[in-house]
Amino acid sequence: MSTAQRVPETFELTGDDARETLLRTGRGTLLRDAFLRLRFSDGFSHARSLAFALTLVVVQGTIALVGLASAIGAGGSRRSIVRILHDTVPGPAGNLLVDAVDQARRAGASQQYLGLSLGLVGALVTAATAMGQIERGLNRLYGVERDRPTVAKYAHATVLAATAGALAVVAFVALALGSGVRELTGSSFVAHVWAVARWPLAVAATAASVALLFERAPRRHQPAWSWLAYGSGVAVALWLVFTALLGVFFSASSAFGQTYGPLAGIVALQLWAFLSACALLYGGALAAQLEAVRAGEAEPQDEEKVEGSEPDREASPLVGTARDGARS
Repeated sequence: MSTAQRVPETFELTGDDARETLLRTGRGTLLRDAFLRLRFSDGFSHARSLAFALTLVVVQGTIALVGLASAIGAGGSRRSIVRILHDTVPGPAGNLLVDAVDQARRAGASQQYLGLSLGLVGALVTAATAMGQIERGLNRLYGVERDRPTVAKYAHATVLAATAGALAVVAFVALALGSGVRELTGSSFVAHVWAVARWPLAVAATAASVALLFERAPRRHQPAWSWLAYGSGVAVALWLVFTALLGVFFSASSAFGQTYGPLAGIVALQLWAFLSACALLYGGALAAQLEAVRAGEAEPQDEEKVEGSEPDREASPLVGTARDGARS
């Protein structure tokens, strides 16, 4: 049960500034209270559910990209996809996705549009499911106990999958078009410029995708984007840090692969997805807590919900009897 304090809507307020509010509150205080808000909203349970959906999205999206490359006859694109998977998805998780790429390529050799059609349908369905879970997690962070009605929720989630998801694809493509730019343009200068520019472009596209989710996913009127920018930036930064640390761990440790054997790729992908989901929801908790401070409701937990969740001994005499019996 979520006991997070409900955040009043502040979209109509003017005359204050997100940066001034952040500095006045203190980054340390905000980071701590946001973590408490994440805990009180049962955020880690939502992160586990979101991680499962994200795993399916990544696998289905990879298959769809390989199917598209096979359908248009772009064999070199598969090599770019494999390279970017090794660069962005840590350790055994990247190897698992590379295996999915090879399987999709073999399927495309016999049935040209099979991987594309199944991958696209699967990616859209699982992405809409993930967006629905993101709505639920963000709603609880803001103290909103009810999501949108089912039809409206997943129609809205499908739109988010096509918009915020498209920005994520832009980030992926920006990274995937690494050395292939030289082959496309025939210019080593353009290739060198792109080798540097593609990273900030990918990060910017990822940050825009996260900010769009924070702005559109919750069932409430959100404030201006400036109030969501800090949480969005922290979410992207945490995701990069988690990805890098997992990559270092998997590279430095052979015990992980020896322990999990053929399941190492699945476990690694789930671990990476879970940490990515935690980064996203913690960024959402920061945005929610910053707005709570703006509204004058800085306490992250609703004490009335906490008191209401405790058993009422006068209303339930059996509770007292059971406790007395346990003590005796």
